[in-house]
Amino acid sequence: MMREDDGSIKQPVFEFHIERQVRRKYDIDDALFSQQGSIIFSDFHAVRQFVYKLNRKRDPRLHVYPGEVNAAGLIEEIYHYILGTYEKQVNPQVFDKARKYLKKTIGEEQLYKVLYDFLHKFPSTAVYKGELSVAKYLKGTTSGRSNQNLVIQEAMMLFFNNFNPANKKLKELFDEKYLEDPLLFRQFIDHLEDFFEEQPPYGPKNQDIFDLFKTPILSSPDDISKQIDFITEKWESLLSEKIRLTLLKSKDLLKEDVRFDTMGGDPLTAAPVYKGMADDASRFSLGKSGYKYAEDSEADYEEPEQFTDDVHWMPSVVMIAKNSYVWLDQLSKKYQREIRRLDQIPDEELDQLRRWNFTGLWLIGLWERSEASKRIKHIMGNVDAVSSAYSLYDYEIARDLGGDEAYNNLNERAKARGLRLASDMVPNHTGVYSKWVIEHPDFFIQAPVPPFPGYQFTGEN
Repeated sequence: MMREDDGSIKQPVFEFHIERQVRRKYDIDDALFSQQGSIIFSDFHAVRQFVYKLNRKRDPRLHVYPGEVNAAGLIEEIYHYILGTYEKQVNPQVFDKARKYLKKTIGEEQLYKVLYDFLHKFPSTAVYKGELSVAKYLKGTTSGRSNQNLVIQEAMMLFFNNFNPANKKLKELFDEKYLEDPLLFRQFIDHLEDFFEEQPPYGPKNQDIFDLFKTPILSSPDDISKQIDFITEKWESLLSEKIRLTLLKSKDLLKEDVRFDTMGGDPLTAAPVYKGMADDASRFSLGKSGYKYAEDSEADYEEPEQFTDDVHWMPSVVMIAKNSYVWLDQLSKKYQREIRRLDQIPDEELDQLRRWNFTGLWLIGLWERSEASKRIKHIMGNVDAVSSAYSLYDYEIARDLGGDEAYNNLNERAKARGLRLASDMVPNHTGVYSKWVIEHPDFFIQAPVPPFPGYQFTGEN
């Protein structure tokens, strides 16, 4: 366990409990579990690996994302951290006191039954591996602390994991209903809550520990991202610098969840009209079926300083997009001759585009593609595939399209007809075999493991 003797965290980790049978169901690696039996995520890679393994066997409706799993574990570890600092700075031996209180209120036999039940269903590592029996573990100590006190603390964490509605898709892992006597467990929690009501308060609003821990959950019951925001903003004084930094990183991971889950935007998005455009520029709004004319007022913000000055043509451009290789193949069939290079595109086609009142020609897939992309597709069984237009070797006009010479020839002929050529680029769209990867690996973020376990290639070099 990566904690100091007082229970505070040496470095931020993320953890929560997983029931014994659920561990086996999802074949969770024993190495991921702490001495107390909670699963530990030491970094985002460990979280992604866990989520990948979990989602492979679950109903798609229960799929979870790394950000939300990480957040759930981080909240539990923050609660552990706060309990550690509370015990050290405000209420020494608080769990010794709690155990004595519980023995008086629910009885020593019932308390032992609760702790035994919890440890049987959510075992420590030694108990899970059969190195210690439940009874022997409960008689022992860890780093000078009573194991019974540790189990009481872990049982508290189980309660809060179940109390949090934002954990509903994770509840299969730690549902308190797995316990032999859930009703007795709830009585145990009620008495523990009564105990803390009588203890010194803590936190920015001087609350008892249970109320303190409930506050971020109740502030946004169904949104774990907002709970993280609450802890970040309201509990800053309670947390170490390392944990505050980890909270910021966790918010980035939560944003990544949203980015992959909600491709696209609002079904009705206004296209801004920038000041400086021609007075007769059409105003549009984007609906589900495409652009629609709308009598919108002019945008009420200043034109960005870097916006194009080409207002004499850009607002009124009418552009057609052509996939370069597909178009050349179509032209070869139409004219019954080989048309493979850009300089072989017939003047008749450019004349036709102009008669149709197009003023722009967007050529897609102009750049030199990575041969590795095509090879990978062939290995995967798509033997007719070509390299992806966005798996690039270099940002230069593809050699088999004729290179710069052929492009310049097409450009001059198009320009003579009032057709402007356009192309697109995304600088980080490179292939695994690309000029930048070979010559400038320093341009890329390096990692020893694949960031997304579901997307990896482990075949030939």
